[in-house]
Amino acid sequence: MSTSAVKTIKAAAVKSRGKTPFLPPRHGPKPSKLPPAFKPVHPSLLVSSQGNGYNLFVPQLRKLVFEYCERSEQSTKTRAYLLRNVEDLALAHPHVEVVVKTRTLKPPIVRGLYLNNRDKVISLVGLEETGIVAKVKLLLESSGAKIKALKRKEVVSVTPSTRGIWSSLHTEAPYKI
Repeated sequence: MSTSAVKTIKAAAVKSRGKTPFLPPRHGPKPSKLPPAFKPVHPSLLVSSQGNGYNLFVPQLRKLVFEYCERSEQSTKTRAYLLRNVEDLALAHPHVEVVVKTRTLKPPIVRGLYLNNRDKVISLVGLEETGIVAKVKLLLESSGAKIKALKRKEVVSVTPSTRGIWSSLHTEAPYKI
């Protein structure tokens, strides 16, 4: 600032005597209204949707129960697996409750409890640690639904036939296309 500008500011401050100090005029355009601090959200986007699919995945396994005997030789490898891997398993899958129980004089099992109120029980007798890892992975990835046969579906009719199901083998003349 030049000395003359400073003198005019001081002179204006002396004239005001107790009033607000004189401020030099602003140059440039007035500041426009500030943009909002957040983007407005449409109310339809606030509705939560639930289900398995492209946008959302709900894990089906809710609880994993390991049961073993502390004295049995059948449970030796299961005990070793639990000592080494159960904490890592629980940390890797926080949505699953991991429970370890003892069963005296009974073979070791792992039980998976699912959201559809079904459970799957797998015996761990004679399995190495890699086999136990595979069975636990199978329980973690399955849905708990009942296993369905993959064979052909039977013919289902809305109205029953009085003559039975038609077959070309039971006619006098063979069927021609």
